[in-house]
Amino acid sequence: MVAGEILTCVAKYASLAAAVAVGLYATLLGLLTTETVQSHAVYLHAVQMTWFKDLNVPEAFGFLRNQVTPFTIPSADGLPLYAWHILPVELYRQHESALVAEPPGLVSDITARLAFRLLRDDPDARLVLHLHGAGGTVGSGYRVPNYRALSAGQPDKIHVVTFDYRGFGRSPGQPSEAGLVDDARAVVDWARTVAGIPPSRILLFGQSMGTAVSLAVSRHLALQSPPVVFAGTVLVAPFVDVATLVSTYRVAGVVPILSPLARFPWLFASLQRFIRDKWPSKDRVAEYVRTNEVNGERYHLTIIHAEDDYDIPWHHAQALFWHAVRGAVPGGISYDDLELQKLDLRRDHGAAGTVVEWTTEHGVIREQILKTGLHDVIMGYPVITMAVMRAFEAASQ
Repeated sequence: MVAGEILTCVAKYASLAAAVAVGLYATLLGLLTTETVQSHAVYLHAVQMTWFKDLNVPEAFGFLRNQVTPFTIPSADGLPLYAWHILPVELYRQHESALVAEPPGLVSDITARLAFRLLRDDPDARLVLHLHGAGGTVGSGYRVPNYRALSAGQPDKIHVVTFDYRGFGRSPGQPSEAGLVDDARAVVDWARTVAGIPPSRILLFGQSMGTAVSLAVSRHLALQSPPVVFAGTVLVAPFVDVATLVSTYRVAGVVPILSPLARFPWLFASLQRFIRDKWPSKDRVAEYVRTNEVNGERYHLTIIHAEDDYDIPWHHAQALFWHAVRGAVPGGISYDDLELQKLDLRRDHGAAGTVVEWTTEHGVIREQILKTGLHDVIMGYPVITMAVMRAFEAASQ
């Protein structure tokens, strides 16, 4: 009798706990349909991860004195976007005494600094424009080793400019799809007009959410008349669009957000109508490639992902590669047909993963899938250095 009462009590509380969990989940879904909560959930801009360090003291992040120049770039609507200009280490060594003599910290006029002149006045200088992922700031997590990997291939030539989108770090405002794209365009304009670097010596690097921003900007400029095409675009841990991402996304690779609803297509489709910022990267990459093919413009696109990425599954990279190739093939190509052709094109590097390159008369589309690298650690890997070197080399030929 006592055992039966205990089982009844346990069942009662289990049912209550389940009801509470379902109620909380339903509340979460309701909140996610609101603009403010959705913005925080998508961009995580309130999660800075550098609260106890001063971004205006880059030395606290492991840089040499004045290797990094903090400055601001005005957005189209007048917001000061916080940015770092990072000198490659060998170039820094060559000018160390003069650089150390300058005052450190945030500068109001970057054009007056030696680091800027070393970028602007060198006809062989290369520039990587870095577009980071959701959450954090220019100094967060694995972004600092990422900057070193980007310039490691030519440590006397490859500069890096990274910035915080509106609402991130020290950049004011509220993030949105249109706002982030405008911010990236403002940074590109700064690189071309203020620093005077031609597109053939500029590479766009995006990671995670930054891949969506990179593709939006690349597509926009390719559609201009005359078109603007960079030396290359490197995408690390991309996603095809927000709707597909949320159907698979798990916080820390464990806690699902909307993936349980994917089992109920009608309900999931209803919730998708509330997604404000859709980031349709699959459509943008296809149009970017198709436009360059029609215009006869040279382009170099690299897609990199790790199989053990638990934040964004690596099948997103495979799908994005397909959409890119679809843009390069007149009349398109089915996913299954491409998979068959990839069997002949794929190069197996063993524990280092696989590589597939699709080449046309005008461009190269490269898919590189690593066995390991997670979502962020991969950013400091030599594969990043090689991707940058490969794109700049192709642009110089």
